[in-house]
Amino acid sequence: MRGSSGERGPLVSDDRPLVAVLDYGIGNLRSAQKALERVGADARLTADPALIADADGVVLPGVGAFGACMAALGRSGLDAVAADAACDERPFIGICVGMQLLYEGSAESPGVSGLGVLAGTLQLLADTEKRPQMQWNLLEVRRPSAMFAGLDDPVWVYFVHSYAAPADGADVVATCDYGGPVAAAVETDRLWATQFHPEKSGGTGLELLRGFVERSGAHRRAEVGS
Repeated sequence: MRGSSGERGPLVSDDRPLVAVLDYGIGNLRSAQKALERVGADARLTADPALIADADGVVLPGVGAFGACMAALGRSGLDAVAADAACDERPFIGICVGMQLLYEGSAESPGVSGLGVLAGTLQLLADTEKRPQMQWNLLEVRRPSAMFAGLDDPVWVYFVHSYAAPADGADVVATCDYGGPVAAAVETDRLWATQFHPEKSGGTGLELLRGFVERSGAHRRAEVGS
């Protein structure tokens, strides 16, 4: 069982899976990179399509407004790269606004199309609650999930957001309560996405990222063996 102490050493020492953290010129991406390195990845901030194509796993982070992030992704030329990576056979994770970009659009930026990998449009959080949600919150894991398998219960994670994906989406595996159910994580085969920040969620977040790195390593070994 994966615990939530985050105290174990790296997954491997000399053959780390290569994880590409997409660098499209927004915010602080280094915290996600450092967290992935801590749990065993050769994590690289990169805008190089060739390196991304060679990676064993791909991470799409994001902070700020939906429209600004989509514009930055387009300017970097990584919009199609990100969409393709989210749909291929490699492990992929979107984090915070990186999760939001996978959807068709957001009420935050009317008329701006998302990557359209996931169905639905993001909506503003409930008027009854302070926005943004900037706090630790308890997850309700709704169905069996590789992302949360083995994590200690209860699962507390850290959020910073004002918009959220539809909580009733078919791919939603976890919600939190913030003026009603809020989509917190989605999972579709190789694709994971979290509205919360694993890299800011202490040992629990590190263990979730460790699971992603382990899946990336398994994909690498399968590719080498094929």
